[in-house]
Amino acid sequence: MKKEVLEYVVKKTHEMMEAFSCSAEAKAAGQAWLDAVGTEKETQETRKYIAELEADIMPLDRLIAFAESEDGAKVFGEEKTKEVAAHAREIRAAGAKYCDCPACAAAEAILSKKEEMLG
Repeated sequence: MKKEVLEYVVKKTHEMMEAFSCSAEAKAAGQAWLDAVGTEKETQETRKYIAELEADIMPLDRLIAFAESEDGAKVFGEEKTKEVAAHAREIRAAGAKYCDCPACAAAEAILSKKEEMLG
């Protein structure tokens, strides 16, 4: 992996891991990848990391459906759930594919470098 790609992904990995919205699984995968950089496990952990990010990143249609569900109301609260769904529709209309919370935004940035990471 090129140095500039590695530096970018390391930076975005830290951003993702520090985000309030980052799942425990994504944090663990990010840390495992960081620990493997420069070792014989780097390629294997890169594949695992990418797979975890692809599983965790929230597509907007799924976010909207969740926000409008009973479970979404339990997570976000009755009023906030409407805001979340409306915001997701707004950014989807503007061309976004994924949630723009800090964790998803960092994951999307990392996944934009997927081919270069696997190179």
